[in-house]
Amino acid sequence: MFLLQLNINKEKKELKTHGDYAFPVNISEEILSHYEGGTFLWHWHPEIELTYIVDGQIEYNINEKSYILKKGDGVFGNSNTMHSGKMVENKDCTYLSVTFHPRFIYGFENSLIQTKYVNFILGNHRISSLKLTDDVDWQRDILNFLNTLYKEVVLNKKEFDELIIHIEFSKFWLNIYKYFSSLPDTGKRNENNINRIKDILTYIHHNYSEPLTLDDIANNVNLCKSECCRFFKKNMKITLFDYLLFYRIQQSLPMLTDNDNISITEISEKCGFSNSCYYGKIFKRYMKCTPSEYRKNRRNT
Repeated sequence: MFLLQLNINKEKKELKTHGDYAFPVNISEEILSHYEGGTFLWHWHPEIELTYIVDGQIEYNINEKSYILKKGDGVFGNSNTMHSGKMVENKDCTYLSVTFHPRFIYGFENSLIQTKYVNFILGNHRISSLKLTDDVDWQRDILNFLNTLYKEVVLNKKEFDELIIHIEFSKFWLNIYKYFSSLPDTGKRNENNINRIKDILTYIHHNYSEPLTLDDIANNVNLCKSECCRFFKKNMKITLFDYLLFYRIQQSLPMLTDNDNISITEISEKCGFSNSCYYGKIFKRYMKCTPSEYRKNRRNT
């Protein structure tokens, strides 16, 4: 079964439920080819996320950092970080995603654990992520545990002891706290950068169907055009124009899939393209087929 994309709102917050109040943990197997174009779009959520690569490779982006993760690698993504992922060399990737609310670690609001050990990580904007490898003992321990979760929970559909998950994640949190607190204080990463990126994305997502110009986007975040382009490319690892085109293509996919009565010309106009020929050219660049071929293929699946 193929997914079109993540369920996110216009501010790019993911709307997926990550566990429940009693046990705020979600464990799921993800396969990149189940996302259109082999990529999941930029989004964020308040939950912390641990990712473990089961097979293949993925280019995983978290805030300003980009990782190439291979089988056996993992990555820690902090709360509220912007992240996305895509295939490497058009090859598929299977990975385990474990998301959990910070409350799973600290228990209750304003507890000593929260104020002393959790807020230090959550509130420090230079701590967006950390690649996990088996070269470091404590990282190897959490990778082995994630691998066990994958085999027991995903493959064998076994119930797993919630207390063991809590103990292992608490040990992981202690180690990640020790790691980041031991680093020299180079100053917090500018929180304004993350908020500005979110503002740019939100503006694009609200207005992609209109004939957007660079002036429009730059003025919205109070930057000159050249600085807006430089800033976006530095933080998102893609040009502003390429991201706009890619997002427009992504938004056109449900229209091609769900409504045979709407013409490709109408779809191109609704998604902000000046004409259907240009839409078809950009569509083929990203989807490796024409809009008509995509519609036909989806109808036959």
